[in-house]
Amino acid sequence: MTTLIEFISRFYFPALAAAAFYIFFLSLANHREMRRFSASSEIPDEPLVSVLIPARNEEKNIEHCIKSLQNQSYKNFEILVLNDNSTDDTLKILNRIGNEDSRVKALNGESLPPDWYGKPFAMHQLVKQAKGEILIFTDADTVHAPTSIAWAVKNLIGLKADFISGYIRQIFGSIGEILTVPLMFGLVVMAIPLFFNRYVKKTPWFSVAIGQFIVIKQSVLNDIGGCEAFKKKTSEDICLSRLVKRKGYNTRFLNICDHVKCRMYNGYKQAIEGIGRSTFDFLGKNVLIIFFLIMIIFFFLFFPFPLLIFCIIKSSPWTLYVLAFVVFFSLTWIFTFFRLRINRLYGFLWPFIFFNMILMAVWSLYRIISGKGFVWKDRKVG
Repeated sequence: MTTLIEFISRFYFPALAAAAFYIFFLSLANHREMRRFSASSEIPDEPLVSVLIPARNEEKNIEHCIKSLQNQSYKNFEILVLNDNSTDDTLKILNRIGNEDSRVKALNGESLPPDWYGKPFAMHQLVKQAKGEILIFTDADTVHAPTSIAWAVKNLIGLKADFISGYIRQIFGSIGEILTVPLMFGLVVMAIPLFFNRYVKKTPWFSVAIGQFIVIKQSVLNDIGGCEAFKKKTSEDICLSRLVKRKGYNTRFLNICDHVKCRMYNGYKQAIEGIGRSTFDFLGKNVLIIFFLIMIIFFFLFFPFPLLIFCIIKSSPWTLYVLAFVVFFSLTWIFTFFRLRINRLYGFLWPFIFFNMILMAVWSLYRIISGKGFVWKDRKVG
């Protein structure tokens, strides 16, 4: 047994150090990519922009979102909000705002068909009513700086892009959200080389998106088959970006923190459910892949921290390898939080963030195996 452990150690510990260096420099390259190709927001009023907002039981958020959009430096736009069968006062609020501002149009959503998921169907209904050459999909819990629409148009035109998404500024209201929401940063900043996306055509694997803010030409959306192309997806944002890329269009992922902010989830339970359902769909609803993901997260992302303590106590010859991982991984998270305008001290929480991710993955696996699936906004979505 001792010989086997020594044999594994000769590969495992150097692999940890190599992974730390790779993740650190990849995160630097990705942040540079997002910043380098983000233009400023000064632009004359040109194309008509349709801002499209699905809203289901959003009485606490929707007025803040719309008010922030009413105060834009860009003037040629319309705001369409779909009341998606809300049971609260969302529609009442929308009707009042619509009566006060002709740019705001409130739509009452149809009943959800059995072959659609809620958000894609809401997006589908909004697109049918949109008049804009450029569409901006944004969530009802977002708050926009006066520059958000101008920034979107300027970058779409300036980069000759057909689709843009990116990171908006995340607001946390609880420790549970701090330990959960940053997991989505890891998908892009620490896993996918974004610069490859500029050089490959019709290869979707480097194209990603976050549904809180998506900019797309209406002609491009129509060309990929509209929202019907992803009507049964919970990770509709990533699916949409990859469908666009597969068609040969230019997609970009940028830093939007200066222009849009959002409290993504209200509490730990909602954060777990929201990210858990999207991860399951993103991984192709494959139980085996989720199981292997749990193993990788445990041994290569969480385990090195307690392992470092053990190595120091035992004066292990592998201590420097593990220390290199912990130091570079901590720097990666601190830098990432700093660039995304999040308290950089949260970067030291990465061992707990990944332990939480393991718990979330196990919970997702249980929901799948038990047949309970996932529920979001009172609807089963998988």
